[in-house]
Amino acid sequence: MTVIRGATTISADEPDAIRCAVKELLEQIESRNSLKRDEIVSIVFSSTSDIHSFYPAKAAREAGFASCSLFSAQEPDIDGGLALCIRAMLFVERNFTPRHVYLRGARVLRKDIAQKYNIAIDGPAGSGKSTIAKLLANDLGILYLDTGAMYRACALAALRAGVDISDEAAVILLMRSVCVNVTYEGGVQHTLLGTEDVTGLIREPEVSKAASAISRHESVRMKMAEMQREIAGKMSCVLDGRDIGTFVLPDADFKFFLTASPEVRARRRYDEFAAKGRAVDFEALKRDIIARDEQDSTRAIAPLKKADDAVMIDTSDMTVEEVLAALKNKMQEKI
Repeated sequence: MTVIRGATTISADEPDAIRCAVKELLEQIESRNSLKRDEIVSIVFSSTSDIHSFYPAKAAREAGFASCSLFSAQEPDIDGGLALCIRAMLFVERNFTPRHVYLRGARVLRKDIAQKYNIAIDGPAGSGKSTIAKLLANDLGILYLDTGAMYRACALAALRAGVDISDEAAVILLMRSVCVNVTYEGGVQHTLLGTEDVTGLIREPEVSKAASAISRHESVRMKMAEMQREIAGKMSCVLDGRDIGTFVLPDADFKFFLTASPEVRARRRYDEFAAKGRAVDFEALKRDIIARDEQDSTRAIAPLKKADDAVMIDTSDMTVEEVLAALKNKMQEKI
């Protein structure tokens, strides 16, 4: 199955204008993709809220697209969105590389996310960025890259080697021999230190604290950022961290910065450990989070910082479902 996207605009909300635009768009999609009409399984149309006079699906039926299922929906009002626009998704029963079609200025004003794109989600510890990044990637059917896990693996290597993480020369020497790899099994990321799967070990509190400290070193950040850019350059993915939108992927298609109060973030960490049967001190967790915020935001290399073009969302009083919906709505507004 292949999905072909298309969009066009009309000059006025009139039945004849809709008929002509839909016919032109579908015939262009057919021609550019060398389609046989009976290969089209279904066509889904959406139109902006200023189009009321005629259903695009009915226009398609009148244009001779009678052998596939047709559906029309109306989009919600979006500030700054393209006016008088009709979009289409054709589901074709053949696997091939599609040629998407945008007519009458639609491509310029609407980003085609059927192609590769990256989403950057930054924020302090406990803001919910990893949870949201995983859910968003799953919803969109793209890769989730846990960048924090890569720094945690470096920290684990330092702790095992007895390296003083504050000693830059020692860290540089360590990084020459450290080999961090990321693999995916069943859509789940596994972090490897050499050939050892350390996915579970890197979540220990002492490793988390050491990860924040070791990430201050330029040698570490440069090595990890290079790996992350390489992965993001090959496929659509969601990356979460503290400097994704400002340093790792400054040209990411979508950028978000999640935050929450220290009390809320400490409570989330406390509940995570409690669910695993681990007794931890809430106040100690809160102090660690505040200290980590200070350490991450004041480091010389790529500090924790909101990108100028990132959307900030305070998750303190929001459910996971509400945060996820907010991100998806902001993405829809942009495209």
